[in-house]
Amino acid sequence: MNLFPAADLALREWIGEKIFARVAGPDGPGRRARIHGSPGPRWFAPERPVRRVHADASMFIGGLSALLLQSLHPLAMAAVAAHSGFRGDPWGRLQRTSTFLAETTYGPSGRAEEACARVRAVHAAVRGTAPDGTSYDAADPRLLGWVHLAEVDSFLRAHQRFGARPLDEAGCDGYVADMARVAVELGVPDPPRSRADLAARLADYRGELRATGEARSAARFLLLNPPVPLLARLPYGMIAANAVALLPIWASRALWLPRVPPAEGLCVRPLGTAVTRGIRWALGPRPQ
Repeated sequence: MNLFPAADLALREWIGEKIFARVAGPDGPGRRARIHGSPGPRWFAPERPVRRVHADASMFIGGLSALLLQSLHPLAMAAVAAHSGFRGDPWGRLQRTSTFLAETTYGPSGRAEEACARVRAVHAAVRGTAPDGTSYDAADPRLLGWVHLAEVDSFLRAHQRFGARPLDEAGCDGYVADMARVAVELGVPDPPRSRADLAARLADYRGELRATGEARSAARFLLLNPPVPLLARLPYGMIAANAVALLPIWASRALWLPRVPPAEGLCVRPLGTAVTRGIRWALGPRPQ
């Protein structure tokens, strides 16, 4: 029996508002209302796997793991280090990413197309030279393909491990196919449309991947020096530990991130389950 239902509800609302404000920004509630409330056809029907995956709290772990994995392409990392401003404005970058995912996953088709057009315009201006002298271009289909693959793989793996309702085999293929719709709009040629194809494409990039000094520095920033309030350090640490544990072993070794696989199942993964349940509770529907 709960003797303090009003206090529990107030605490839940306070935590939920704090999390949502960090992820969605100061105009988050208004933006959410416009995305979900605007009339018109959507890219994805309500029953599509992409809607289930992107609505789940497992995205917090999957998103951080995706950033770590993406950093292993030296040219992608050079572009991020020089142009993204993730150190100076990490929450702004997160909010822009979460808005893009919301607009393409849940918004009207026109809004989704506009979101992709904005990203393409940003990519068109991102060019430079990596520390080793190699030129990069953020609109390069090969680089776009890597960023897409790392995101899809990380989001899906996090959902299958920590999601409230993991997908069956057909659902996993459906998620990869749904994300291909967005990838094509961003300029990725022939993205994978099944989980098996996704794994094959990831393997095809292995020869291009390595951890640069910039990648290891970014990992230390994301994992050890996050710009989060003191009260959020513990849950963030749980998210970070599971983001690392979600990586392929070769990827975590390249980034010099410690792994003790036998302990992950006993200690790390239960903490990931706990923190995603906590986030799900805080952000879930309120009782009527």
